[in-house]
Amino acid sequence: MKTAPVALLFLILNQMHPSLLQDSVRGCPKEIPHNEKLLSLKYERDRETLMPPPSPLPSRPQGFKCLEISRWVICGLIGFLTGLIACCIDIAVENLAGVKYYVVKQNIEKFTEVGGLSISLILWAVLNSAFVMVGAVIVAFFEPGAAGSGIPQIKCYLNGVKIPRVVRLKEGPMIHSGAVVAAGVSQGRSTSLKKDFKIFEYFRRDTEKRDFVSAGAAAGVSAAFGAPVGGVLFSLEEGASFWNQMLTWRIFFASMISTFTLNFFLSIYNNKPGDLSSPGLINFGRFESDVSFLDFSTLLLVNYGAILKCVCVCVLRYVHRPCLQVMEAMLVAAVTATVSFAMIYFSNDCQPLGPDQSEDYPLQLFCADGEYNSMATAFFNTPERSVRSLFHNPPGSYNPLTLSLFTLTYFFLACWTYGLTVSAGVFIPSLLIGAAWGRLFGILLAAITPNGSVWAVPGKYALMGAAAQLGGIVRMTLSLTVITTVYTVLIIVIHLVVPQGLYDIHIKLQSVPFLHLEAPATSHWLTAREVMGAPVTCFNRIEKVGTIVDVLSNTSTNHNGFPVVVPVAICGLILRSQLIVLLKHKVFVELARSRLTQRKLQLKDFRDAYPRFPPIQSIHVSQDERECMMDLTEFMNPTPYTVPQETSLPRVFKLFRALGLRHLVVVDSENRVVGLVTRKDLARYHLGKHGLEEMQLAQT
Repeated sequence: MKTAPVALLFLILNQMHPSLLQDSVRGCPKEIPHNEKLLSLKYERDRETLMPPPSPLPSRPQGFKCLEISRWVICGLIGFLTGLIACCIDIAVENLAGVKYYVVKQNIEKFTEVGGLSISLILWAVLNSAFVMVGAVIVAFFEPGAAGSGIPQIKCYLNGVKIPRVVRLKEGPMIHSGAVVAAGVSQGRSTSLKKDFKIFEYFRRDTEKRDFVSAGAAAGVSAAFGAPVGGVLFSLEEGASFWNQMLTWRIFFASMISTFTLNFFLSIYNNKPGDLSSPGLINFGRFESDVSFLDFSTLLLVNYGAILKCVCVCVLRYVHRPCLQVMEAMLVAAVTATVSFAMIYFSNDCQPLGPDQSEDYPLQLFCADGEYNSMATAFFNTPERSVRSLFHNPPGSYNPLTLSLFTLTYFFLACWTYGLTVSAGVFIPSLLIGAAWGRLFGILLAAITPNGSVWAVPGKYALMGAAAQLGGIVRMTLSLTVITTVYTVLIIVIHLVVPQGLYDIHIKLQSVPFLHLEAPATSHWLTAREVMGAPVTCFNRIEKVGTIVDVLSNTSTNHNGFPVVVPVAICGLILRSQLIVLLKHKVFVELARSRLTQRKLQLKDFRDAYPRFPPIQSIHVSQDERECMMDLTEFMNPTPYTVPQETSLPRVFKLFRALGLRHLVVVDSENRVVGLVTRKDLARYHLGKHGLEEMQLAQT
């Protein structure tokens, strides 16, 4: 069973009773589970160093044209590889699920008449636990960052937060997989495999990598749902915090290539070359019925009433040992199989197995010959196929009691699986829950209204419920509208009713310093002086090597940007990563008062070290070298952004976010450095029940 988030409970509760949610999480840990520091990314579009550009940097129009062509080529490769991965995932899932359901089905049919169905239950639970154990072991012991859907982490990365190992080679759902592919292809190397192909070296910087990761996330959505435009809108709406017109077309190109690649290879696999009828891993099929205004209004009333009557529970994970995480995931898988088996066993909803039925694994169980157990259609199948059966099975395929029990059971099982150490997303479980209660509503509406059986088509309401459920959880208005292609008004209204999405709540609970579009509404009275970090460690333009090493080695500070002053007025800004590269290559002034005699350093040296620069502890500096001097003039940013200390917080926020800054220097009237504003200084302020409040954030 794919993971579905209990964070939707936070979502509903936060809209109904914000204070109750704040009280419930007050005792929860404020920092994300890992102990690594979260750093900021540098998204401002300026040169990384001031040194003369080497050959990889274009200096003529032809060079810039070649760079633009390279960007399109990289986006094409991202789309192709993402589509190929999606094809492999689809084939593997279908075959593994087919083996599991075939074996369990044969076993159930064998023991139905002679007794001993407990053996079938044990077999189902063991198979479930075995599959989950493989995924949980990979995540818990090898790549903890692959847990969950990966969308909140990708969203934070595109916002400018450097989540550790977020785009390293790993398993994950399609959106995360696309982002990982994009990060590797665009850099022309894989740090996980320790392989450098010596290509695309110009794009080894945060700004370019961010744009390609946006394309990878969009290609993942396109491969999953067969909706290239939906992929572009997802990346724009839910992912990227920085956008431009050319990026839109490149991302759309990657999304189209992804969908076409998946379509093409699946057609070959299905022995139908050229039959491009499988645009994505999830296909909603075709709906012929019309939509009336009554459809929207009645479903909205039921949806809102359900929200008001929900009783929400805060469920958080406190299991951090890898072996216990694997055992927990296996336990949930076994319990899920047990509950599913019990629901099927005690259900007496028998439906005739006609020629228009599309069940792949129909279970007869205690039904008469020529009939199948309707509850098994929902539980005893992959979630994708269960969604399609709820959409397209003819009226009368499910009775209301079956759908009611399935919806409640699946919802609470989905809540329990939230936070398990497996790579699992939220889309399909949300669609399945929404499709179930949507079809239930359609059946009830047809029963209580005159001529309801004519216009109240259950499959149509299943699609509406799926769109409403997913739209209320993830709050993706534009992209979800394109993905589902219909019911635009419903999704927009859900967007207005539920203004905060699942991923925003996930980010907030993990205390990640995420910058939203605007500063808090009541923050105008705060100034840069009140939010800045002080005192600030500064370097002279020509600084002693020993001083630089001591500052970088000081574990009591975690500074990553250092203003350069002459003698006290600011003249530049240099990053920790740049200083480490300079120390690694021994770029020292031989004599303190003689002419500068430095080793020539190439821009390639900085790009080769990106993005995992060596720690200062790995660089050996002798005692004699500590007495040398280092001239920072050629390597610092001579025009860093600065603001007066009286600047209001909204103005600082807008400047910081719009330009994608990592550091913003605060100066006094004489241009002396008095403070430094970083991401965490701005993100810690939020609107609470007592007005503007400060919250504790994960380290940056």
